[in-house]
Amino acid sequence: MQRRVNRSHNGGPPLDDYEGPPWGKGDPYRFLAWKSAHAKAWKAPSHEVMLMRLERAERIGLTYEEYTLEILERGRHLQEEDADRIAEIRAARRRRKR
Repeated sequence: MQRRVNRSHNGGPPLDDYEGPPWGKGDPYRFLAWKSAHAKAWKAPSHEVMLMRLERAERIGLTYEEYTLEILERGRHLQEEDADRIAEIRAARRRRKR
């Protein structure tokens, strides 16, 4: 039985009908390593680390979420010297608010 596909569909199989392993046809080790790394990255930091990030974010004019996302995406803490990157984040914030 053929289903009618929406314009925005990516052409992949329906996710709810899949009966195979969670890693699909790929490497199970890579899937499990990614899943572990993802869980560690999004684990809530300690109270002291949260306060430190909040203070640094406020000092450079970003929100806690923007600052933390920058750490997770780029692997580095922003400083006052990173004015260009801070300006990009602020500009993206203005575009999202519209």
